[in-house]
Amino acid sequence: MKKTIKGLNTICTHIGELEDKEYKGAISPLYMSTSYAFEEVDTKRYPRYFNTPNQEGLSKKIAALEHAESALIFGSGMAAISTSLLSFLRSGHHIVLQRTLYGGTYNLITEEFNKYGIEHSFTDAQEPADFEAKIKPNTKVIYIETPSNPLLTITDLEGIAELARKHGLVSMIDNTFASPVNQNPIDFGIDVVIHSATKYMGGHSDILAGAVASSQENMAKIHSLAKNLGGSLSDYTVWLLERSIKTMGIRVRAQNENAMTMAEYLNGHRFIRAVYYPGLESHPGHLTAKSQMKGFGGMLSFELKEGLDASKFQKSLRLIKPSMSLAGVESTVLSPTMTSHSLLSAQERKRQGISDGLIRFSVGIEETDDLIADIEQAISVVSM
Repeated sequence: MKKTIKGLNTICTHIGELEDKEYKGAISPLYMSTSYAFEEVDTKRYPRYFNTPNQEGLSKKIAALEHAESALIFGSGMAAISTSLLSFLRSGHHIVLQRTLYGGTYNLITEEFNKYGIEHSFTDAQEPADFEAKIKPNTKVIYIETPSNPLLTITDLEGIAELARKHGLVSMIDNTFASPVNQNPIDFGIDVVIHSATKYMGGHSDILAGAVASSQENMAKIHSLAKNLGGSLSDYTVWLLERSIKTMGIRVRAQNENAMTMAEYLNGHRFIRAVYYPGLESHPGHLTAKSQMKGFGGMLSFELKEGLDASKFQKSLRLIKPSMSLAGVESTVLSPTMTSHSLLSAQERKRQGISDGLIRFSVGIEETDDLIADIEQAISVVSM
């Protein structure tokens, strides 16, 4: 019998849900216990082992969303990233990464990996040839992020997957900005998919979590280390995240539409110098994004015309919130130099193209007319 893949919103709503056998409730019951029986049971459950009922149920949902065999939920995106990387790297190994990465990931690599004898090389561009040029005999992992944070650079998933297979390497991606709604890297041959589930999976700016999805074989390695590092998530937060994912497809598609409208508006504005959004035909990665993404996402970045104060602009906004994170239903902005990439040196930020005036814009689900009106009034304040 041909296997039928369920639709996105059906997966979001139903896959991995737990049956309420006692009261027949419509949603998954919450099991808060941190202590379970060990005799006469099929599974010896313990929260740090990632195998409580709610943990297992949500992991099945995320695996289905990413078209993977298996998945795990972590206490944060960085817990998911660090555990995944260290599951395949040890002293004497080497990793190739694109330079345009989330600041926390970049800082993990540059500040911590040398302590463990793990070498690294960054590429200055996103083409597979740029990655291949950095591969050494001891290279074990290729790590990418597409679309990237905060400049929305695009990397060819299929090209990187083919390169990794050619050299016997593990390919990993931070898929946070795309979300499983817009991009499924495993379909293009990527081995390990990582998310800050705080973002689009949570979607309401009230959950901190991470997720990893891959094959059974790869997840067994990640699970083995995860148990020792202790990056598990409380079952109450697991339950909240499972609830939030039910609406992810609807939320993200609305954010895709709004972001496209806002990108086109900003791109034609006389007080905006540059807009970074893969949905724009002028974006250098537009055609690649179009070939591997189902939607262009709710994230974009822009720079005000030279001479306009980016900090004052953000403070002048009345509806859009200057705020640290992203991907909530509410629209937010931030300065990467002050937040997500503040740990990078000024020289490194300049090398990545992150200017002090760059503003990252997480587009929410509000009416775009209201968002445009807010930006217009803020621009009028800084352009006087």
